[in-house]
Amino acid sequence: MLREAPLFADVADGPEGGRAFWLTASDGVQLRAGVWLHSTPEPSGTVLMFPGRTEYVEKYGRVAKHLTAAGYSTLVMDWRGQGLADRLHADPQAGHVERFTDYQLDVAEAVKLARAEGLPEPYMLIGHSMGGCIGLRAAMEGLPVTACAFTGPMWGIYLSAPLRPAAWVISWGSGKIGLGHTFAPSTKREALVVAEPFEGNTLTTSPEMFHHMQRQIGRYPQLALGGPSLTWLHEALRECRTLMRRPAPDLPCVAFVGSNERIVDVPRIEQRMAAWPGAQLHYAQDAEHEVLMERAAVRTEILDTIVVHFDAARQAQPTARNIASQG
Repeated sequence: MLREAPLFADVADGPEGGRAFWLTASDGVQLRAGVWLHSTPEPSGTVLMFPGRTEYVEKYGRVAKHLTAAGYSTLVMDWRGQGLADRLHADPQAGHVERFTDYQLDVAEAVKLARAEGLPEPYMLIGHSMGGCIGLRAAMEGLPVTACAFTGPMWGIYLSAPLRPAAWVISWGSGKIGLGHTFAPSTKREALVVAEPFEGNTLTTSPEMFHHMQRQIGRYPQLALGGPSLTWLHEALRECRTLMRRPAPDLPCVAFVGSNERIVDVPRIEQRMAAWPGAQLHYAQDAEHEVLMERAAVRTEILDTIVVHFDAARQAQPTARNIASQG
């Protein structure tokens, strides 16, 4: 029996009729997922929206509005440790996970929910930042999607050359001496949109979207999340390294990165996309990390491109009639 969860529609600015559900992962962690249904006469499919670290269902209300208008029902996750999901750290403002692969338990619940709710197939994947890392592993391991799209995917974390070895040593060593729950260096307890001014921020060049995110967590502070723990950092570095050594999944793929990107490692994205047969990488000019929270023209162009990509993959699927004729 699915349990209804809160959905803060007053700040989501999403499609009408959205619902949220509590989910329980196989290890007992409580999660939340939001669902918005397609608003077209005929469905095109369902997008599994995998958000980044610190993010929450309501942040993707405007994205869902665009996707549902194009025929795609949209399911957005609150990963363990963030949003309204169970927090895994003594300080609820710290982003923490014991093992990065635990997020795959959350992915499994997302797919179960999509099927339990009868969300239309085919399923498609959009992964942003950390969600791009989670989504890449899931796709490699058989996530039932027909195509994927990534925005600012965390396939590597941006670190200067001198800091990279230090990050590995500090994040690894902290766990050995019982300090893995400590905030990673240079990060803060407050969410970025609260701790930092708009000027010079690394998320978006849109004042309106920046203030929209401020309003969301200002009204519902329980959605906010600060910096990651050292354990999260170590696990993230390990996961990025592991995934870079594996071949790309056999799926149509498109990815987007802001030309001002300063959070994830752009060369890693370029390396992955260059080795992904048929994949396309687009650069959003004068955009920061959160390209789906950018200026209206930027995010509309990106979402339109993603919809065209998904439509093409959907239409390329062999139908039952085609399969029969081939037999």
